[in-house]
Amino acid sequence: MPSPRPSSHPHWWTDVHRSPVVNLRLGICLSFIAGATNAGGFLAIGHYTSHMTGLLSAVADHLVLGQFALVAASLAAIAAFVGGAMTTALMVNWGQRRQLRSAFARPLALETSLLLVFGLFGAAINLHAELFAPLTVLLLCYIMGLQNAVITKVSNAEIRTTHVTGLVTDIGIELGKLLYFNRSPAPAKVVANRRKLRIHLSLIAAFFAGGVLGALGFKFWGYITTVPLAVLLGLLVSGPLLYDLRHGRLAPPATPG
Repeated sequence: MPSPRPSSHPHWWTDVHRSPVVNLRLGICLSFIAGATNAGGFLAIGHYTSHMTGLLSAVADHLVLGQFALVAASLAAIAAFVGGAMTTALMVNWGQRRQLRSAFARPLALETSLLLVFGLFGAAINLHAELFAPLTVLLLCYIMGLQNAVITKVSNAEIRTTHVTGLVTDIGIELGKLLYFNRSPAPAKVVANRRKLRIHLSLIAAFFAGGVLGALGFKFWGYITTVPLAVLLGLLVSGPLLYDLRHGRLAPPATPG
């Protein structure tokens, strides 16, 4: 029996068969998760983990002030984000070359397991903060890079879930076009891309809503707040993963002896 269209069920939204509607729905979900993880992570360890601009600025500041340990920490966080994006590229390209329906789902499945680690072992982070807090920063930066690269690849860079600065910039550009007064003699009319504006507003709203709920969750329930986020991600990747599992295509092919 053929699988349902991706737009009809959330558990197929990470399928390789895509549409602009599915890309936006997946992007909104991932923006919500990114906002919740970023805000909750700040309450947990005192660091935002998706803000690479701020981290790179911190490297320059700490370098000038001679705070070389903080320079190394910020560079490590940036490297973790880059490593997450690299992991996504490797996993997606590997899956696409083997025509797996779970090519895009695999990095998000990895993110699901890492969020569960973060949520279930939060007590250890509190008990051994000096050891685990820096590792947690790297873990969350890695997760953010992993996730942002997934939606970037599936939408051909139209949608990003952690890069809010770019989204806000594009919103400002489109609002400027929307408010522009076109005089009739002008050779070319300035027209706002309303679809792009709606997409970016939806992504920012989802990121903000996730941030509010993530902050509230960490304030009242602590690290366990990430478990529902992992469950949501698990739902989103379940369709393609189970499809490939049923067809015996999850494991790498055996090498002939």
